[in-house]
Amino acid sequence: MEKSMMTSLFDIHGQVIAITGAAGVLGGEIACVLVESGARVAIMDMRTDLPTGLHQRLDKFPDQYLVIQCDVLKRESVTAALQQILKNFKKVDSLINAAGGNSPKATTSADLSFFDISPEAFNWVMQLNLSGTVLPCQIFGKYFAAQDAGNILNISSMNAFRPLTRIPAYSAAKAAVSNFTQWLAVHMAQEYSKNIRVNALAPGFFLTQQNRFLMINENNNELTARGKTILAHTPLGRFGDPADLLGAVIWLLSPASGFVTGSVIAIDGGFAAFSGV
Repeated sequence: MEKSMMTSLFDIHGQVIAITGAAGVLGGEIACVLVESGARVAIMDMRTDLPTGLHQRLDKFPDQYLVIQCDVLKRESVTAALQQILKNFKKVDSLINAAGGNSPKATTSADLSFFDISPEAFNWVMQLNLSGTVLPCQIFGKYFAAQDAGNILNISSMNAFRPLTRIPAYSAAKAAVSNFTQWLAVHMAQEYSKNIRVNALAPGFFLTQQNRFLMINENNNELTARGKTILAHTPLGRFGDPADLLGAVIWLLSPASGFVTGSVIAIDGGFAAFSGV
């Protein structure tokens, strides 16, 4: 059956997509849906023992995914991952930088003031989020430049628009990711190829392993005061689900967004738009 124009616009079938941090909650959900949509996916992560639920979904498409141990802070590791992808899938069309996270050691609390956050803890968060995005962009971007085509999708955060209390390192790092995304979009288009696009998603409040402790009380599994405040300032009244990212991911990886580059798309239930009044 011939595809309709709209179906073709959003078609990613046959694409080879590399995803860093793909064993995590958000990266894993994205990987599964891309595979289910006909793409071939390279799952790049420090851990290779994928969560059971992720394995079960991916194993339905055994020829369409590849798991690669990769440290996004080490050039030789990212380079080796690219070479392994090319060996197995012969090409790479898109890169998604989903590696990132926060640390309690870089989060202010009753027991840890801003003045006592160590440089090591602050820099760890900065490096994981910013350097962990820049380095893959360098390695894969050079490949895309040689191919005269490519697509990079970074994961920023709503914190890049409006910094939140208690997480100075994470907010600063994600603001830098958004700025870098815009810079790289211009640089790649002007210096290398108009066929290379660079964009970012800015998720709002999604429950992940890194931030759950801030929003859910571990003792009774109820919302913390912070969690209640977040929902009170989210017009849609709930935390994000990983599935909420998928439409935008497909759009930004597909021909449907062919004239979109340098954009940071907020997916936050309206949090950034709400003044609180």
